[in-house]
Amino acid sequence: MTRKIDRRSFVKTTTVIGACLASGGILPVMGMTKDPGSQENIHIIGPREGFSPQVGTLLSMMTWMRTVVLSSVENMTKDELDYLHDAESNTIGAMLLHLAATERIYQIGTFNWKVGFKGDGKIDWEAAMALGDKGRKQIKGNNLDYYINILTETRATTIDEFGQRDDKWLAKVDPAFFQNMPTNNYCKWFHVCEHESNHNGQIKWIKSRIASTNKK
Repeated sequence: MTRKIDRRSFVKTTTVIGACLASGGILPVMGMTKDPGSQENIHIIGPREGFSPQVGTLLSMMTWMRTVVLSSVENMTKDELDYLHDAESNTIGAMLLHLAATERIYQIGTFNWKVGFKGDGKIDWEAAMALGDKGRKQIKGNNLDYYINILTETRATTIDEFGQRDDKWLAKVDPAFFQNMPTNNYCKWFHVCEHESNHNGQIKWIKSRIASTNKK
């Protein structure tokens, strides 16, 4: 039996669900993203002015995911960013820098930059990418703005480079990449997006451990 849902019921139901999701931290908080551009259409996945249709659509997904990540770390202190749950864990601060390092790798690999991955002396990209012992030793003592600024600068470069490319570039296939299989640039950059989703889950888990520790 099919249940008929009128407009009033739909609006009422979705309003309740939306309130529950937002209060639970599932939906992104408006205004947290530091990416350039208006936030008016943050929840609209699709083409963006100034970009080819598919490139703009990809960017809209990346922007939404970045908003979610930044919402998860809003107002975190240095101690919270440096919290290490155990000897094998990574800190939230290290994971934020790791997200920037991942984006840096894909910039180098897909924009045909003739540069290495060592960094400019200010950031040890290799430590940020590898995490582990090196990351635990080096990535600490920074406030939230430090990480947000690096993420913002890295993303601003991506946005600028995206604006110089078209859908044909996005569809360009690397004959052997993920699992040594054909992979196009769209898949590579979608991985950058879903990679942030993966670590956002880890960040939320660590936040829950911090909250539990503070209650003791």
